[in-house]
Amino acid sequence: MTLWLPRGFSADTETEVKRSRFLTRLARVDDEEAARAVVADVRSTYPDARHHCLAFIVDVPDAQPVERSSDDGEPAGTAGMPMLEVLRGSGVSNVVAVVTRYFGGVLLGTGGLVRAYSDAVATALAGVPRVRPEVRQLVGLEVPAADAGRIQGALMARGVDVVDASWASTVVLTLAVPDPDLIVGLVREVVQSGVELVPLGTEIVEVPVR
Repeated sequence: MTLWLPRGFSADTETEVKRSRFLTRLARVDDEEAARAVVADVRSTYPDARHHCLAFIVDVPDAQPVERSSDDGEPAGTAGMPMLEVLRGSGVSNVVAVVTRYFGGVLLGTGGLVRAYSDAVATALAGVPRVRPEVRQLVGLEVPAADAGRIQGALMARGVDVVDASWASTVVLTLAVPDPDLIVGLVREVVQSGVELVPLGTEIVEVPVR
């Protein structure tokens, strides 16, 4: 099951290992350009730090996700890839993690660095909210203007998402549903007459995971 962070989510955490500080920025991103913008922002926030290690996973429609990582001057394989492995293991995609390190004067060794960078990302991920993307069908429902408010309220009270309303001499309500065939009876009951649901395409709805 694909999981994302909520749209616009960004959070900073800090861990410390033998006086070395590891500052982690975890953020939702929807493409590679956005991921690299987060990295650039972290670099500008901590310009005096020597290492800004990164890992990100971005979903691509009908293709494999884009995955990137960088050790940014740390010994090869001790930062970026361990960070990426933690992201993979979390099941979260459309996410970037940037870990900035301030050296504390004590060498950690390759094993210590792997653990420190992995733990920094794991700490950032702990307890963050997650959403599940679901594809919903969009359908249009034309109703009399005089009844539009009542019908919209009744549909929403029955769990139907009304995502838009276009007002004119009549009103077209846009509904987002998993399967239009499953709600025809419910809509007919609410409207109290025959109904025609006009296909309008699809959209992705982000459902909170509890």
